[in-house]
Amino acid sequence: MGLKIKQRLLLSLGLFLLALCQVSVADERLHVVTTIKPLHSILAGLMVGTEGPELLLEEDATPFGYQLSEEQKSKLSKANMIVWVGPELEKFLIEPVENATKAGVSVLTLLDNPELKILPSRWSKDEDDSERDPFFWMDSRNTLILVDELSRALMDVDTGRAHLYKRNRDQLLSRVAELDRRLEYGYRGLKSGVGMAYFDTLQYFEQAYALKIRGVMAQSPEQPVDASQLLMSRVKLKEGYYACLLTERAMPMPEFPLLTEGVEINIGVLDSFGTDLPAGPELYFQLMQQNTDTIKKCLQYSGTATQVAAVEDELPLTAKIGGKFMLIDHNGKLVTEKDMLGKFQLIYFGYTFCPDICPTSLQVMSLSLDMLGEQASLFKPYFITVDPERDNAKVMKNYVQYFNKDLVGLTGTTAMVERVAKQFKVRYEKVIEEDTDPDMYIMDHSASVFLMAPNGEFITKFAHGISAKQMVESLKSYLPKQ
Repeated sequence: MGLKIKQRLLLSLGLFLLALCQVSVADERLHVVTTIKPLHSILAGLMVGTEGPELLLEEDATPFGYQLSEEQKSKLSKANMIVWVGPELEKFLIEPVENATKAGVSVLTLLDNPELKILPSRWSKDEDDSERDPFFWMDSRNTLILVDELSRALMDVDTGRAHLYKRNRDQLLSRVAELDRRLEYGYRGLKSGVGMAYFDTLQYFEQAYALKIRGVMAQSPEQPVDASQLLMSRVKLKEGYYACLLTERAMPMPEFPLLTEGVEINIGVLDSFGTDLPAGPELYFQLMQQNTDTIKKCLQYSGTATQVAAVEDELPLTAKIGGKFMLIDHNGKLVTEKDMLGKFQLIYFGYTFCPDICPTSLQVMSLSLDMLGEQASLFKPYFITVDPERDNAKVMKNYVQYFNKDLVGLTGTTAMVERVAKQFKVRYEKVIEEDTDPDMYIMDHSASVFLMAPNGEFITKFAHGISAKQMVESLKSYLPKQ
């Protein structure tokens, strides 16, 4: 056999083996395993035209209290890539992920991704607690980033089909961007009430679309509901502070009957894991639209909410009360809203030159604390002046000592007082009567006592004219049972 013929045969054999190798690689299945349906949906959209991702959890399951079956463990052992949220959500996957990482499997822990906007958990015990809120997909802007990050990961693992992932990424980004615009404009100008969420799944949605959720019962089904939190939430629901209660499908709520018994409230059922939707590329879009429609319908509840009336004004219990402020106490020390946390706060706005209403209200508030006995230690009374021109720290110090040893007088500059009064929806006006000394003006002002929770959240407002006995009975109803 001649040299040229041998060369041709070797070349042909080499090309055949190369082609065989390429077919083998192309035919090899890329095993991408993910945990929850929202992540599976995004991956399914990116992997259109391929074998697609595998969903680890059952269709109607949530990660809370979940345990892997032997079949699911086998599925994980065959994975080339594992995509999960992180240990805050899928506790059942912590050990399997560690083993997969040691075995060289590509693992994407999305809470660790620096490109995503990850919020700290609102249930962290202190500022140093690193627990993160896992529901990042509820902000569609996070999903835009997620599409980009997952497509890049797929292209790195499966370079032969990079063009396919890029095409799918571009199409998916366009759809998610359109969804984000629709959600943003859908909420803009929406006249809605304040909502309460049973589980803390909406922090990202709140921030992205200015959703008004002011109360949350529990972090997740894995944490028991605090008895005092249950009692306080029930009272606020009954008083009409919330227009809507949002629950989550497939997440057990053993305290729900106690929370809602005898309460007329609009209830919306969210499905943030998509448990009631068919898995696939459309699920994420259906989930977000369905949750959005549920929230809007729930918040636009037209039922009659109870209001606590004051003499001069009526403040809806759906109003947002409180916020960030700085004032100066009667000892000249700077005080912010954070310094007032830790105890229930009784807050009254008035002024020291007030002839009768202010002294009466402060006396009722002080007498109520005396009647509470040892339970009075759970409360802190404050008197905020609406007349900072005359009520400096020294004047306030001389004044508050006549009412209660724990009463704190608060003053400040005109701007500081205006800010805090606006946050509490307090109205006041200087009135100069004819033929009188301009310095002897009076202040026409709202005359109610605000009750704030130890975390700074508004609970209720007591109208001027309430008796000390009535106030005590009401205050006791907000305390945890002994």
